[in-house]
Amino acid sequence: MAYKTSGKGYADVAAHFRKLIKDGDLAPGDQLPSVSKIREQFDVAAKTVSRALAVLKGEGLVTSRGALGTVVATPAAVTSGVDRIPRLSSTGRRYGPGEGSTGHRVMLRSVDDPKVCRALDIEPGTEVLIRVRTFLQDGRPTSVGFSIYTTRTVAAVPELGEEGPMTRNAYFGPLYTERTGREVTQGERFGYLRLASQDELEALEIKVPAVTPVTVLVTDVTFHDEDGPVAYWEDVYAPGEKIRIPAATN
Repeated sequence: MAYKTSGKGYADVAAHFRKLIKDGDLAPGDQLPSVSKIREQFDVAAKTVSRALAVLKGEGLVTSRGALGTVVATPAAVTSGVDRIPRLSSTGRRYGPGEGSTGHRVMLRSVDDPKVCRALDIEPGTEVLIRVRTFLQDGRPTSVGFSIYTTRTVAAVPELGEEGPMTRNAYFGPLYTERTGREVTQGERFGYLRLASQDELEALEIKVPAVTPVTVLVTDVTFHDEDGPVAYWEDVYAPGEKIRIPAATN
């Protein structure tokens, strides 16, 4: 595998290995090249390599293992449905090392949740398609994902109504664009706290008395085409799980 890139700063070196790890090209336990090898292939100083590795260690992506050098760490952060889109586009892989999903359900429902109605610009009582699944890391439930689609989205991508994971593409966007000629854009992602429902607690294997409130972190995002909203995604994270926040840009 070639490790050379056009960048020569520590951030470029870190970004290169970060992508390999997130894309699953480097799995937990895999060794990174030695410092001398990285120096040679990136044409950088040893101090630059050390700084890049320190950044990756600070992000929990790699760890030091004595004689083994620097190795990829076991993931410490949850990868949500939205976070998988870049990896899917880049590699065609739905899941990274140790990741999986279970509890897939597909339902047609009339929606009355004001938040969902606002996001999809629909009236209460409008029928939508809801896909539900629980994401896993090394067999441990980490989050519950809800994907809610308008009827016009499902008309263009009927595969969304099939039980289980989508077989052709884990992300509906490319299929929708291919069939309608309208590009799908991802809106801003928001995060907030709320109480978990009983169904969410069961999916996340959280066992507490029925009267005990459990606060969970939720993130959501709405997808649009030129005519308006086409989908709303929501991820509910188990208490204590970490999620990655996109880096700020100037």
